[in-house]
Amino acid sequence: MMPCMAEHAKHKVVVVGGGFGGLYAARAMTNSALQVTLVDRRNFHLFQPLLYQVATGGLAPANIAAPLRNLLRQRARVLLAEVVDFDLAGRRVLLADGELPFDSLIVAAGSEFNYFGHDDWRSLAPGLKSIEDATEIRARLLTAFEMAERTADAAERRRWLTFIIAGGGATGVELAGALADLARYTMRQDFRAIDPSEARIILVEGRERLLTTFPEDLSAHTADTLRRLGVTIRTGTMVADVRPHEVVLKQGDRSETLPAETVLWTAGVRTAGVAGRLAQAAGAETDRMGRIVVQPDLTIAGHPNVFVAGDMAHLAPQGGEPLPGLAPVAMQQGQYVAQVIERRITGDPPPPPFHYHDRGNMAVIGRSAAVADLHWTHVWGFPAWLAWLFIHLLYLAQFQNRLLVLIQWAWNYVTRSRSARLITGEGRSGSEAERGRHRDTGRASAVAASAETP
Repeated sequence: MMPCMAEHAKHKVVVVGGGFGGLYAARAMTNSALQVTLVDRRNFHLFQPLLYQVATGGLAPANIAAPLRNLLRQRARVLLAEVVDFDLAGRRVLLADGELPFDSLIVAAGSEFNYFGHDDWRSLAPGLKSIEDATEIRARLLTAFEMAERTADAAERRRWLTFIIAGGGATGVELAGALADLARYTMRQDFRAIDPSEARIILVEGRERLLTTFPEDLSAHTADTLRRLGVTIRTGTMVADVRPHEVVLKQGDRSETLPAETVLWTAGVRTAGVAGRLAQAAGAETDRMGRIVVQPDLTIAGHPNVFVAGDMAHLAPQGGEPLPGLAPVAMQQGQYVAQVIERRITGDPPPPPFHYHDRGNMAVIGRSAAVADLHWTHVWGFPAWLAWLFIHLLYLAQFQNRLLVLIQWAWNYVTRSRSARLITGEGRSGSEAERGRHRDTGRASAVAASAETP
């Protein structure tokens, strides 16, 4: 009886989301007076910054994911469940098949790509936020080369070998560079009827330069490097319409229709659906991206026991720009929230308001090419690429992943091989793609700016 009573007396902390914010919060809470429960729809933590390498065949999904139970086995209880709503007055998290009581609640459910109110675009231009997205994109990319190999029609072959990436932020740049390397080097001797290096990779950005969160000199260097890889860059251009077999681009008053079978979307983000339900339950203010406006201690106004971290949180320090949806921001916010909760239960003074320690920003362009804004200096080329490799290895969740990724990267660098070039899942198989050439599948039109939201 005594152990049950002791467990019942513990301060119950429920963490919603096993991404960077939720994982780092759960890991940081070590006080024995806390009973921590993390709930997620997936049983693994995903290292999203490397998803583009899964999408282009450089890494396998298991290389960048780790089971949450393994990561938190000595820190927290892990539940595989879907959160459907919140009862903040009753201090309950409502699940699809039950509920969880809490004393403190941390919600860090992440974000998804923004299709500007037209979610039916997803079937035409998939984004890159999940393992399923990555394997779907990988299937589409590889299938396009397979179908180009099979056709004898020059116009049809050109359409299959045209790839349009909407959004010139870090994800769009990384996808474009990796796809160019895949086409120009990895697969150059794999086909007989086509030359994969003839693939047209078009990177579309609604603003006037790529990587708008980086200094202008690094944006210019990124553009120059991508052009050397054969990528066509269209800045100041929007994706105005997506149709079966073609895309309409608009620059000012001029429109251009490009035949293309493969479109990838990296042109903006919004919060996950959980954010809307939490905002409604709390009566909280949200911004245009759906992020919840939080207090300096990351709580929701009027709800001192409810915290929001990561991509879901809108925090503008000293009235400046809101903090970006980056992994380091989520990590630091998760650790900060854990500190606030632990100080509350021990009676210690609260920590000062959250302050993000910005150590810089990085983006990889391709083999031996990256850019890094370290604030005190700007670095590009091979040194920035080495720094990017080191930082990403360091942030992978467990040693096994770090070792596997390091070995795979070393092999890829020496051989230019991408061994995970598998067409798996439902994807667009060759037969489905073949049928798609002869029938209109009713794809919807889409009108949206392609500028990536920080």
